[in-house]
Amino acid sequence: MLSIRNLTKTYGNKTAVSNLSLEVEAGDICAFIGHNGAGKTTTIKAAVGIIDFEGDILIDGVSIKENPILCKQKFAYIPDNPDLYEYLTGIQYLNFIADIFKISTAERKARIEKLGEELSLSSELANLISSYSHGMKQKLAVIGALLHEPKLLILDEPFVGLDPEAVVTLKAIMRRICKEGGAVFFSTHVLDVAEKLCNKAAIIRDGRLLAYGGMNELTDGKSLEDVFMEVVRHA
Repeated sequence: MLSIRNLTKTYGNKTAVSNLSLEVEAGDICAFIGHNGAGKTTTIKAAVGIIDFEGDILIDGVSIKENPILCKQKFAYIPDNPDLYEYLTGIQYLNFIADIFKISTAERKARIEKLGEELSLSSELANLISSYSHGMKQKLAVIGALLHEPKLLILDEPFVGLDPEAVVTLKAIMRRICKEGGAVFFSTHVLDVAEKLCNKAAIIRDGRLLAYGGMNELTDGKSLEDVFMEVVRHA
């Protein structure tokens, strides 16, 4: 579903990501773990086509370099601090997103109603986005990302700013997407959530992938927190 092959990204003399390769297959929820500045966001921005890079990245078998439009029809991306059009109401924003993906009136109505109820945002959709709290904006970004029913979710710190109920709901949505044959790749600093939610994890430091594999294989009876500290200390 997501194949990162020998990804390298440099900024001048600084190498942000070095020769990174990993695979996220259908049914996987993969956590991408590392300290601030480790290269997580750079990797994610490369995967979604925001920045150029060396190597290749395939979305469901399609190169993001060669066919970015087709790739973007297959995945949804939510950054850690989504930029929304604050002069629009929530429903206007969602209809704008639905127009981009050519979602029919009936389908968008049903999906917005379902996701709005799940994330407890339906009552706020008529209000201007500028009046939303950070958590409400994050919920709106999640709804917008899911409208076209993507096969792959790529998320950068998705739980930041969400209330506990919304966190539970988003985790359930992630599981549902994977159960239906999709996949999720997300960065996080919350290691206990990653350990419980994910079946795969990748640990990065200073742009280098230090550990990657199945959660049970990586932890081998230890906590993910302990494994992370051991890996980064001996890097």
